[in-house]
Amino acid sequence: MKKFFLALVAIVAFGFAANAQDAIGLRFGGGAGYGAELSFQKGLGSNRLELDLGLSSANDSYYNLSGIYQWVNNLSGDLNWYVGVGANVGYCANHGLGLAAAGQIGLEYNFSNIPFQVSLDARPQFEFLLPNDCWRHGFGWGACLSIRYKL
Repeated sequence: MKKFFLALVAIVAFGFAANAQDAIGLRFGGGAGYGAELSFQKGLGSNRLELDLGLSSANDSYYNLSGIYQWVNNLSGDLNWYVGVGANVGYCANHGLGLAAAGQIGLEYNFSNIPFQVSLDARPQFEFLLPNDCWRHGFGWGACLSIRYKL
């Protein structure tokens, strides 16, 4: 069931990505046991929406989906900084759903001669709806490194 769910979500994400001039890749880290997340950015004018789907590296029965609206600002040339707000929905097998309010701040570099983007960010979040006996709780944050292919 877990493999089917992840395959279905990946197919849908790649389907959206194929029709957009945006970016898709991986987001590594995150603190509190996160592993890699499939990351998709959808441009909305000068701002964007970032969607990240992850599986915990500390507990393989915990999935999360984050949606963050980001305001993007140029620092110099290909270097940008961004800040955003959003939410995180998590599912812990046999324990239920969790919900968190999240923020994000980061730096990104968009290579001008190749279609790649590299970013470093922090995403603090406060989980206010928690599944019973799941390993996540309260306030948490983590630093992440992301590598994305610009479509």
